[in-house]
Amino acid sequence: MSTSLETAAASTKALRTLYFTRFGFAVVWAVLTMAIAKSINPAAGVLLVIYPLFDVAAAVIDFRTSGSTRQRSPLYVNMGLSLLATIGLAIAAASGIPAVLRVWGAWAITAGIVQLVLAIQRYRLGGQWPMILSGGISVLAGGSFVLMAGKPDPSLTTVAGYAILGGVFFLISAIRLHRLAGKVN
Repeated sequence: MSTSLETAAASTKALRTLYFTRFGFAVVWAVLTMAIAKSINPAAGVLLVIYPLFDVAAAVIDFRTSGSTRQRSPLYVNMGLSLLATIGLAIAAASGIPAVLRVWGAWAITAGIVQLVLAIQRYRLGGQWPMILSGGISVLAGGSFVLMAGKPDPSLTTVAGYAILGGVFFLISAIRLHRLAGKVN
């Protein structure tokens, strides 16, 4: 096996592990959010800022494991957007659910675009169709969060559902990467 092929294989394995981890986190986070976040309370506020912070950590891990085999600049953008979302959500939580939905929606739109670009760039790695779909759906979901913020009785339940759906896309992509790795070995 050549060195560049070994590097690509290790990078793909790291990406697969990261995707499995992101799935597990999304499901646990969503279940906790549905149980706790009927209104904005301290526990809900913590959950709201933990999600984008986890996204920053995942992007850092992705950046460190991607080596020279993958485009890295979208990861910088993703880290910046997620840090801004963390700050925005911390501030918005003091103003109520509509403000949270607006910030979450803006983050979902911008992060979805970045995810779409990154998945297209990684297409040759395989297993990226779910990430392409997830990025596109994130943009649409973000728009719906912004619209929901202006309606009566907005809820954080939709944000939890969004996290689960995103987690499922990470799971599907991880499984696809695992199967592709099995074919190469």
